[in-house]
This record gives sequence, C-alpha cells and structure tokens, in this order.
Amino acid sequence: MIKAKIIGASGYGGIGVAELLLSHPEAEIVALVGVDPVNVPISDVYPHLSGYLDMPILAADDPKAQVDADVVFMATPDRVGMQLAQSELDKGAKVIDFSGDFRFNTPDAYCDYATRIGLAPDHLAPTLLSDSVYGLTELHRDALKAGPSVVGNPGCFAVSCLLGLAPAVAAKLVTPDSIICDCKTGVSGAGKKASAAFHFPARHENMNAYRLSGHQHVCEIEHELNLLSGTAFNVTFTAQVVPMTRGIMTTLYGTLSDTYTEADVLDIYKKHYANDPFVRVFPSDAGIGTAHVRGSNRCLLMVSVDERTHRLRIVSHIDNLMKGQAGSAVQNMNVLFGCPETMGLDRPGNYP
Repeated sequence: MIKAKIIGASGYGGIGVAELLLSHPEAEIVALVGVDPVNVPISDVYPHLSGYLDMPILAADDPKAQVDADVVFMATPDRVGMQLAQSELDKGAKVIDFSGDFRFNTPDAYCDYATRIGLAPDHLAPTLLSDSVYGLTELHRDALKAGPSVVGNPGCFAVSCLLGLAPAVAAKLVTPDSIICDCKTGVSGAGKKASAAFHFPARHENMNAYRLSGHQHVCEIEHELNLLSGTAFNVTFTAQVVPMTRGIMTTLYGTLSDTYTEADVLDIYKKHYANDPFVRVFPSDAGIGTAHVRGSNRCLLMVSVDERTHRLRIVSHIDNLMKGQAGSAVQNMNVLFGCPETMGLDRPGNYP
C-alpha cells in the first residue's frame, strides 16, 4: 500500500485528496496535518466523512505528524512547500506540492513567476528544482514515470488552458502572438477562506474579472507552451469568477496559421489525446458544459473553427477541485508509483 500524508488537510485541496484516497485500492492515509483546527477529527470539520475518515488533524509540530509516508501531498500556500519538502524527502517520501513552489525547475523561472505575482524572488530550496516535474500528466507522463522526488501540481486555470491548447501548439495550428484565454471559475477556486468578496451576497448573481494585471497561472501556461513549441508565447489571459461552486470553463482563441477546417482540427485533437484517459474531444455542436465534469477527473474539449474570422476556438471544461487540483494530484501519484493512471479516478462526474 502507498502510505499518504496530507499537509493542509482541512482545505479544499487537502479534503479533495482525502476523499479520493478513501476509495483508492492501493493507498492509505497515515496522517492529516493542518493549522486550524487541530486535534479534532476531520469528520468534525467535514461531517460527510463521519465513519469513513475520523482521523485527527494534527499540528505540524505534533510528533505523530512525523510519521513516515511514501507520498506527501502539500495542499499549502506558496512558500510553505519549499520549507517542508526536504524533511519529507529525507524520510523517503515523494512530495506532490499544490502551490507554485515547484512548478518551475530553475531558480530563474521561479524568480520570474514570484516577481510577477509579488512574492519574494528567492526560492528556499533551489537544489530541489532541477529534480522537480510539472505535474500535468498529459504533458509530462514520461518524466513522472522516471520517479522524480518532487512534483509541482498544476494550477487549475493552467490545466484548463494547457489541455485545450497543447494539440494546437504542438501541431503549429495557431500563430504564437494570437492566443487569448478567457477563463470562468466557480467560487471554490479561491479556496476555503473568509473574505468579504466571497460572502454569499457578494457572489450571488454576480460575475467579475480579477487580477487583470497578472494572474499567477499565466507564467506556467506560457512556460509550458514554450516547451511544447520551442517558440516564445505570450498569452492574453482573463480570469473571471462566476456564481457557481465548482467548475472552470475556458474559451481559448487563436488565429489559424493555415487553412484548416473544423474536421481537420477535430482529427488532430482526437489523435493527440487518443491515449489520454481523462481527456475527451467533441465537435462544436456537442451539448457539453461544466455540469458534465463535476466530481470527475476529466477534461472535456469542444473544438470549433470560425472560418469567417480564420480563428480557432477551443472550449475546455474541468472541475477545478478535481482535474484542476486533487484529481491531478492522485493521477500523478498513480504514475509515480506504477499504478494504473486511472486507479481511484475512473468514474463519471455527478450529474446534475
């Protein structure tokens, strides 16, 4: 059995991993670590887990939290994982970090990311970066199979954008300076925190764009597109929050580099994802939406070519708490430990 520790267990990312591991046939949870509350059963915080997971949430300095694990999920904010990772690695664990701490594998790339979003530019564990792998499995499956020590779990918006753009960029279907990412997310994307902006009256029947001056996921999107194509990409990215709990719908636009029909692009996308169990490709008349991925690890892509404007449109749908977070983390764990990639994840979403 794969022994798993979850740090940040009481947040949305941590509880999402816990829910998935409870039904994973080759994994067991050995410790839950958090900040507030501590020393109470997690089922007191999340009653739906009563009888399924009643382990206590431990403080980080509790001796019981130092239990050895095979994998440590760090569902923690930026700059926490880089402080904790080495101690877990020294005990023989693999680390899957949910923040931006290990999404870039050079100090310079991390510095660019940190500077853009107002974090301190110095990485506190720079020697770990060269062995880290960006954990979007569909892009870096072979690197994950090699067993890196640290995985930088991708950001939710980045997952929706990169899965939607990867086939087009790899096949050079669009011009590099033309990509627009128009992203809409449910409120849970902000995490579990008290904020006037996310108070129910502020969110009900209200939509707004935010972080127009620079969103934290833009760096990883551009970085990965550059790796795919060998070309410098600068994308126009707009994040918007909509009055729903979970789900991301991203509409991606790019100017076609040649004359392609929708049938041409649909064929390219289906071939690109033929061996990826969690990505499904649909034509432009498919009746799909965020409700069809709720609770699943799938990404549903709708392909459209606007022949009048000579533009490609891809509409990407994910559950931000699953494929955008906990589901991707468990998918990465499966690959790291040689389990079938779909283990514990092969289920449809919850509809309606």
